[in-house]
Amino acid sequence: MPRPHGFAYEAHLNGTVRITHHNHPATTLNGDRAARFLTEVTAGDPQLVMARWTGDYKRGNERTARNHLRNRRRQPLPHSGRR
Repeated sequence: MPRPHGFAYEAHLNGTVRITHHNHPATTLNGDRAARFLTEVTAGDPQLVMARWTGDYKRGNERTARNHLRNRRRQPLPHSGRR
């Protein structure tokens, strides 16, 4: 699985943090969530932290979910010709 890239963040004086992905807005954090994000992004891998906070990351279970019964295309029942 490729590592996340293309994320950037801006911390504003009013306590707001804006996260972008390839120069497109991804999310805005305010208050306590912004403070927690800033402490976490300085302690770990910034790209991975921003991907996790924006929800833009793969969990590795996409193939399993695709094969689940509720996600399969429904096949029409064979028509018996009788009513």
